[in-house]
Amino acid sequence: MNIRNKRILVTGADGFIGSHLVESLIDLGCKVKAFCYYNSFNSWGWLDTLPKDKLEKIEVFLGDIRDLTSVNSAAEKIDIIMHLAALISIPYSYLSPESYLETNIKGTLNILQAGRTHRTERILITSTSEVYGTAKYVPIDENHPTQGQSPYSATKISADRITESFIKSFNMPITIVRPFNTYGPRQSARAVIPSIIIQLLSGSDRIKLGSLFPRRDFNYVKDVCNGFIEIAKSEKTAGHEINIASGQDISIRELAEKIIEKINPEAKIIED
Repeated sequence: MNIRNKRILVTGADGFIGSHLVESLIDLGCKVKAFCYYNSFNSWGWLDTLPKDKLEKIEVFLGDIRDLTSVNSAAEKIDIIMHLAALISIPYSYLSPESYLETNIKGTLNILQAGRTHRTERILITSTSEVYGTAKYVPIDENHPTQGQSPYSATKISADRITESFIKSFNMPITIVRPFNTYGPRQSARAVIPSIIIQLLSGSDRIKLGSLFPRRDFNYVKDVCNGFIEIAKSEKTAGHEINIASGQDISIRELAEKIIEKINPEAKIIED
C-alpha cells in the first residue's frame, strides 16, 4: 500500500513515540490528524515543539480516547488509524489500576468500534513488550506466553485480546504492533537512558541505578516509527501480532557503562 496522501489518525500524538510518528508521516506526504488528550491549557504535548512548517500540515483533534463519541468523530473519513494513546507508567498502575482499564482497554475498544463503523482501511493497535513479562526464553518472539505482571501489562494484554476478537469476528484489517524498549528525544526523564545521561551531565560521578541485571532490547524511536509505517504499508501484516525489536539485548549495567564511557569515564555506578 502506498500511504502517501492517505488520511491517517494517530492517537497519542502528543506523546513520545506518537509525536515522532506524526513527524515521520508528514515527511512521507500523509495527511495526518493528531488525536491529543484534551486539557484546559490547550497544550498539544510534544507536538508543541515541532517546527511551524510541520505543525501547519497537521490537523490536531483534542478529545478523550475513553469517549466513544469523541473517537468516532476523529475517525470519520480516515483511511488508517495508528492507535498509540495509553497510560504507560508501570509504577502508577499499581496505585490507579481503574484508570488504566478505562484508558487502555476501553480506549482500544472505542478505536475498534469506530474503525468498524467507518470501515477504516487499516488499523494498527499498539501493544507493548511488557505483555510478555519476565522472559521464559530469548529472544522473545510473538509466540512467547503473555503474563500480567502489573496492572499496566494486564490491561495491554486485555486490549490485545479484544483486538484479536475483532480481527476474528469481523475480519477487520488490524495489526497488533508490539514495540520493545524505545529510546530517543522527548522520552520521559524517568526512563533509564535519560536518567543516566541527566545524572552524568549534571556533573555527578556517582550514578544511582536500580537493579543492574535486567536485560532489555532497546530501539531508537525513529526506527520504531519506521516499523509502524512499514507494517501499515504491507498487505501481509493484517491479522497478525508483530514485534518491533532488534532481537538483541543488553543488561542495564552494560548500557550504563557504555553511556558513562561517552560522557564521564570516571563515574561509578551505585546500585540503589
